[in-house]
Amino acid sequence: MDAEQDTRSTAADGGLRSAVVVNPVKVTDLDELRETVDAALTAAGWPPPLWFETTPDDPGRGQTEEAVSAGVDVVFACGGDGTVMSCVSGLVGTDVALAVLPQGTGNLLAANLGLTGDLAAGLEVAVERGRRQLDVGAVEDNYFTVMAGMGFDAQMLDATSETTKARIGWPAYVVGAARHLRDRPMRVTIRIDDRPLLRRRARSVLVANVGRLQGGVTLLTGAEPDDGWLDVAVLTPRTLRHWLAMGWALVRRRGSVPRMEVFRARRVEITSNRAQPRELDGDLISPGRRLTAEIRPRALWLCVPQPEQAPDLAVDASAAGERGEELVGEARRE
Repeated sequence: MDAEQDTRSTAADGGLRSAVVVNPVKVTDLDELRETVDAALTAAGWPPPLWFETTPDDPGRGQTEEAVSAGVDVVFACGGDGTVMSCVSGLVGTDVALAVLPQGTGNLLAANLGLTGDLAAGLEVAVERGRRQLDVGAVEDNYFTVMAGMGFDAQMLDATSETTKARIGWPAYVVGAARHLRDRPMRVTIRIDDRPLLRRRARSVLVANVGRLQGGVTLLTGAEPDDGWLDVAVLTPRTLRHWLAMGWALVRRRGSVPRMEVFRARRVEITSNRAQPRELDGDLISPGRRLTAEIRPRALWLCVPQPEQAPDLAVDASAAGERGEELVGEARRE
């Protein structure tokens, strides 16, 4: 499907059936959100969506599975990284597409779509029916679309308060990171597919499906979301100077990044000498000594601004945002 082609539904075809899985804690005014989403989809010729609220006991997976059973075509994940990850876990292996309506501070998948904080763009991307079938990573019974990690990255998330995130946004993670720059490294063994074991003293090991972090920084330029591979980054800085050199290289993105090794795998098993914090798509999971991730090729349909085989999912995101503002404005005038 051509991303430039206007493929919106009309009232004649009834539009697509959809559901919104929303984390009410992340939304300032749920009634206003519901009114905006319902009106925009109606203006696009879609029927009113089903609405499901997440709970502390079920952050989205059960609600997503219920929506799939109800026969929807699209599930809107409306919340932070945890909500999106839970919705992904309920959609893997189905023909139902995921659309992201970012509400939290992190929103790693939304950042890779270029949609962070942009409700109108998220709606427009779904309405235009741009679709891309992506790989996902599997960790135990959970799935990730962006990256999983053990060590420093999860420590940073754990050290970042919700209050600070709400006040200043993604730069809050820099504050959390500063608290752990001088922590001692972990001793890890890494099994990449069936290759010999690697042994490293690492601060963090990241397993990525796509490569962009918060703030527009690209960690892994070669990570593509539908190439059948996971990219494994092993970070081994030991001093503040090492961290600064690594950060500067990532910002400039010229040549190799010091203190970072990159491998490709379909299955990777990371084992630490002691229990470590772990995360999936920016959301903490229980600490552990092991993180095992496997690729699930083309297991998720995602609504994207640009469905062609471009490595960067965010192509055309700004234009989609402008079209989305027109859609929302049209809905409010009716």
